[in-house]
Amino acid sequence: MRDILLLSTSTVHGSGFLEYAETEIRMFFGGRSTVLFVPFARPGGTTHEAYTEVTRNRFRELGFDVIGLHEASDPVVAVRESEAVFVGGGNTFVLLRTLYETGVLLPLRERALAGMPYMGSSAGSNIAGLTIGTTNDMPIVEPTSFAALGLVPFNINPHYLDPDPRSTHMGETRETRIGEFHHFNTQPVLGLREGAMLRVRGDRGEVVGTRGGRLFRAGAEPEEIAGGSDVSHLLAG
Repeated sequence: MRDILLLSTSTVHGSGFLEYAETEIRMFFGGRSTVLFVPFARPGGTTHEAYTEVTRNRFRELGFDVIGLHEASDPVVAVRESEAVFVGGGNTFVLLRTLYETGVLLPLRERALAGMPYMGSSAGSNIAGLTIGTTNDMPIVEPTSFAALGLVPFNINPHYLDPDPRSTHMGETRETRIGEFHHFNTQPVLGLREGAMLRVRGDRGEVVGTRGGRLFRAGAEPEEIAGGSDVSHLLAG
């Protein structure tokens, strides 16, 4: 019984950290006291500590305590015993490699598929899909595999940007890049604009937030997904 909230980003222009999603986060983690935070999308050491402290302070304002996964003596046990998890943003390749190296990927998947609340933002949303093949990040490290958590049977593209007809930039658009992905891969890709979220409850899925997204399928024209759209059909695979 999946209970998942995937944010395109942690911060939208003109607001603070997680401010735009505050109502959804309060409801999502309601009834829990402590959230396990995964800071692994950022480089290690003091960066993990700083990122966790920012998140801890913000979640305290929302009424929840935070434990950083890097603080646990046994990260696998920490995941298996957690009430809920928030995987933060940063570099998706760094995040996935660290999850493989710490042995956390499989237990995190098992817990999330069994109903433990899983919230991701940016890179944390990327890894909820089948693979990280549609991340926007540079591959600054090499993970064991591109295979991700597979909490949903498609890929996510956070921070999705629509083509700008006024732009003089001659490089590939996000839409072009996803088309290249579909030359070699068949799974759908859900692009989430800034301010959009994917909420999954069991076999029901909905895109919520202020800006919606676009759905890309191999061999088909992109489909506009407005905020409030039911996308449960995507969860059937």
